[in-house]
Amino acid sequence: MDMETTAWMSLHHMTTAQQDKRPFSRATLRRIAAFARPHRVRLLWFLVLSVLIAVLAVATPVLAGRVVDAILARADVGVVIGIAVLIAVIALAEAGIGTANRWMSAKIGEGLILDLRTTVYDHVQRMPVAFFTRTRTGALVSRLNNDVLGAQRAFSDTLSGVVSNTVMLALTFAVMIGLSWQVTLVALVLLPLFVLPARMMGARLARLEREAAAHNAAMSTQMTERFSAPGATLVKLFGRPSHESAEFAARAGRVRDIGVRTAMLQWIFMTALTLVSALALALVYGLGGFYALVGQLNPGDVVALAMLLTRLYAPLTALASARVEVMSAFVSFERVFEVLDLAPLIREKDHPVPMPEGPVSVEFDDVHFGYPSADKVSLASLEEVAKLDHRAGVEVLHGVSFRAEPGQMVALVGSSGAGKSTMAQLLPRLYDADSGSVRLAGVDVRDLSFDDIRATLGMVTQDGHLFHESIRANLTLGRPEATEEELWAALRRARLDELVASLPDGLDTVVGERGYRLSGGERQRLTIARLLLAQPRVVILDEATAHLDSTSEAAVQAALAEALDGRTAVVIAHRLSTVRAADLILVVEAGRVVERGTHEELLARGGRYQELYRTQFDQDAPEAPLGAGRELDAAATAR
Repeated sequence: MDMETTAWMSLHHMTTAQQDKRPFSRATLRRIAAFARPHRVRLLWFLVLSVLIAVLAVATPVLAGRVVDAILARADVGVVIGIAVLIAVIALAEAGIGTANRWMSAKIGEGLILDLRTTVYDHVQRMPVAFFTRTRTGALVSRLNNDVLGAQRAFSDTLSGVVSNTVMLALTFAVMIGLSWQVTLVALVLLPLFVLPARMMGARLARLEREAAAHNAAMSTQMTERFSAPGATLVKLFGRPSHESAEFAARAGRVRDIGVRTAMLQWIFMTALTLVSALALALVYGLGGFYALVGQLNPGDVVALAMLLTRLYAPLTALASARVEVMSAFVSFERVFEVLDLAPLIREKDHPVPMPEGPVSVEFDDVHFGYPSADKVSLASLEEVAKLDHRAGVEVLHGVSFRAEPGQMVALVGSSGAGKSTMAQLLPRLYDADSGSVRLAGVDVRDLSFDDIRATLGMVTQDGHLFHESIRANLTLGRPEATEEELWAALRRARLDELVASLPDGLDTVVGERGYRLSGGERQRLTIARLLLAQPRVVILDEATAHLDSTSEAAVQAALAEALDGRTAVVIAHRLSTVRAADLILVVEAGRVVERGTHEELLARGGRYQELYRTQFDQDAPEAPLGAGRELDAAATAR
């Protein structure tokens, strides 16, 4: 390793490391050790190989000096050839051991990345919906990428570097002192001129790198939002393209300026260190040559000292920045552990109650609920705020009680923001009630396993969310074992089979991000087909036909009639004319059930339901009932 390579490596580590002044936490160290424990055998071999590489790196300059001495002494040719062969053998051994060491490093590093990523991913999957409504997706993904990679470097780079550089430094210093303590001390005089510029320049470059990273992140966010189908539509409809372009160009221009400044700083730094290394070598050759001429030093020792100089400066420079690298990895571990330490607000019991067989009733018993405060479900660093809001959530449901018998349909109606969608979200445990009980077949949902709840409940929401995958993959999300015949049967019942059959790739057609390659009605019918395929015993419809045109709405309503047939249903309805056949209609206002009864009973009562119905009757034409007497339009309002 020459002086220039050493300088570049030192500069790189000091620039990319995350500066942090906090002391080491023993608890964090213990947790790091726990993650490293499965790799302890490889780690031991890794350290042994690193020590061997350090020893071999010091041996070569010494042997090179012996070659020079043998030549000047006109020794036997066999001696020179023997030393040359030994140098070649050491080089081969160094290459072989280095390859093995790199393989071991990769196995440890990639294994650690796998462990950390899967642990964080599985943990995040257990977080409640409230966590995702607050967290910035990019910040969370960064924990799975950048921070995990930073933690991995602690083992693959930093650990081996500290061990091998310490051994190399000790051996090199001992050998150089043995050859000439005078030359060694003179060489050390210039060490501060090598180390200090690296630290100072590294700090300046790190600041520039962080600023550039911030601008790049902002540009990435802007591109991600504007290049998505809904974002691009919004900009075209309401945005100012010239303003968007100017804002993007300003950030890109700042990144360009930082790039130019960074390049010049690096060039100045490298030029200065090249000069320092040249001066150091000049001192070694000058003083060493003087001692060789006066007979106090062998000529070969001068060559060995010059070659050993890089072996001395390299580990010293690397160790000078080791603390920064260690702290950088330490910060990465802490950021990963910060996510792992956020306990899921909704948990499955250790011994859940099995779901009863047969038809399922739905019951709310004096349910009170308020959305959790930020400190219970989120992290300030993931929300990118200085401090989380610790205030408790305002109660939005106040003593809600009702029961839907097996096979019945209960409709929730009322003003926007009354709490209807919140009630629907308590059934699949997207949130948990603060008090009271939500029951399926007489069992509190908090006593059931998540798998039983998923197998029992099916939900269709307003947005009809689809993944950027094939139609087949989106359909089988809830039932992976479904056969080809069952897939087509579900599509046929959802009035979507002809469309899918007409596509070039059929079931293997990719629907695009959020399903935007399909129309709104097609997306919604595909989500209904997914529900039909899953065959749940309870169906929740929340705004299932909102914002659809008349043709699409009619097709979706027909598909929903299929989905509701013979199942217990909770339907959030906006147009009251479509839920006249509901077995029970609940009028929800301000988080309370203010009226309940059938369509005729509520009209005859002359209360809030009659007011809502007459208001809509004046605005909307009467709608024909759906098949089998089940009329619905799940155009729900928000919470």
